[in-house]
Amino acid sequence: MSAPVMMSPVQVMPSHQLPVAAAIRSLRLRAGLSQRQLALRMSVPRTYVSKIENEKACPTLGSLERLAGALRVRVCDLLTTGHTTEDDIRELSQDEFISELMPYMRRLNGMQWTSVLNQVRELTAMPRRTA
Repeated sequence: MSAPVMMSPVQVMPSHQLPVAAAIRSLRLRAGLSQRQLALRMSVPRTYVSKIENEKACPTLGSLERLAGALRVRVCDLLTTGHTTEDDIRELSQDEFISELMPYMRRLNGMQWTSVLNQVRELTAMPRRTA
């Protein structure tokens, strides 16, 4: 009879867990803040910011609100990978098709918007023909 094999425990991040720590670090660095500067803005010790960023502490909802205020972002921006709505808008406006379409879309009323949206949906639902 062989001895049982001892395996070292592997820490697996559950799929439902959000990458808050990475988002906070990313947004802090993007804002050009040190951990100490962020902590001062939040009125907490620097070690608390460090623990959050290193996943040693889980921020409370109140802390998330203070973090968002200190980083000048929304709480939902902390619950993503640090990618803000402003980033999405900037990225979309750099797309050639979207940037060409935008001036026309501003002139449309609600009914026209709906019509254009329905046409785009229909076009994407149809199978493409290849020559």
